Amino acid sequence: MTKPDLLMTGPMMQMIQDQLAQRFTVHKLWLAEDKEAMLRQLAPSVSAIASGSHVPCDPALMGRFPGLKIVSSFGVGYDHVDAAWAGKNGIVVTNTPDVLNEEVADTALGLLLCTVRQFPQTDRYLRAGKWLEKPYPLTGTLRDRKVGILGLGRIGKAIAKRLEAFGVPVVYHGRTEQKDVAYRYYPSLVDMAKDVNVLLIVAPGGASTHRIVNAEVLKALGPDGILINVGRGSVVDEPALIEALKAKTILSAGLDVFEDEPRVPAELIGMDHVVLFPHVGSASVHTRNAMAQLVVDNLVAFADGKGPLTPVAETPWPPQA
Repeated sequence: MTKPDLLMTGPMMQMIQDQLAQRFTVHKLWLAEDKEAMLRQLAPSVSAIASGSHVPCDPALMGRFPGLKIVSSFGVGYDHVDAAWAGKNGIVVTNTPDVLNEEVADTALGLLLCTVRQFPQTDRYLRAGKWLEKPYPLTGTLRDRKVGILGLGRIGKAIAKRLEAFGVPVVYHGRTEQKDVAYRYYPSLVDMAKDVNVLLIVAPGGASTHRIVNAEVLKALGPDGILINVGRGSVVDEPALIEALKAKTILSAGLDVFEDEPRVPAELIGMDHVVLFPHVGSASVHTRNAMAQLVVDNLVAFADGKGPLTPVAETPWPPQA
């Protein structure tokens, strides 16, 4: 039996490529010498796309394939896919939620501890031989911190659970109040920033969250404030953040995500009072394997007529009338 045609837009984990090759004819766009020629040739036959987060999957791409039925995206965030357009055109979009919640929550707490207690700086201090001269200066503590979470979804709740275990108060801001949680809800992001000294971002990217953490929010967070971002770089106005850090409008920042990854502004790299991770929130072997398997399982289940396993909100399954 002829295998259905699948377009893979960019490099993906080998286990994804190997498993999909068993069920689909996989066409690797990034390897094509003439990408436009490949897209023209495949236009009538492609029914599925496997996509990573750094390659846009927009109407210009999806619209080339009249038979396209599913886009399976690697990662919980899917702002690189125009899911609203896909839903309006009968295309289901899937992501890889839940399997990475605990890993990203662990990373968020690690980043927060590194930022508050300056652990990367103390490591550099020892390696430079400075401990032989005098002890490292005393640092801040979590004990006097109050954390405001921007985006209390699955990962946000996992982070909040960990913060509770540390004895750290938690509040949150999001599009709507959640009646099933005990944390205080702030309808205004600025008002929450005024009342906390850690703003922890877990919000997804997209037009609705683009640069919502701006100069006004950072000013409200204040000179003792710390910004932690494990959501999407686009949520933060990066130039405003750099200026706030330079002017000491806020105390510090711990960032795992950036606006133009993997390019990180030289101004941030040059600052010793910030902590920077190369987008490693879910980057353990265990978790990335689980995410990869979910990419495959969504595509195989759909091809078998069972429907997608984890459709995104914009493309519910079964489709709504």
